[in-house]
Amino acid sequence: MNQFTIELPPTISNDEARLLLAAKLYEVGKLSLGKAAKLAGYSKETFIELISKMNIAVINYPAAELDREISL
Repeated sequence: MNQFTIELPPTISNDEARLLLAAKLYEVGKLSLGKAAKLAGYSKETFIELISKMNIAVINYPAAELDREISL
C-alpha cells in the first residue's frame, strides 16, 4: 500500500481529510465502496450515510444502462 503525507491546516482534522479523500476517490471510481469506507475508517453503512450528505451518489448507474436493464 502506498503512503502519502500532507500537512493540513489546523481547521481540518486527519479524520475529516481521510473522509474527504475516500469520498472523492469513490466518486471518481478509483475505489470501491468497501475500500473507500475502510480508508475513511467507517463501516459501509456509515460511509454511505456520510457521502449521501455530501451529495455523492451511492449508486452510479448510467441512465441508458438502467433503461436497457429494465427493458430486458
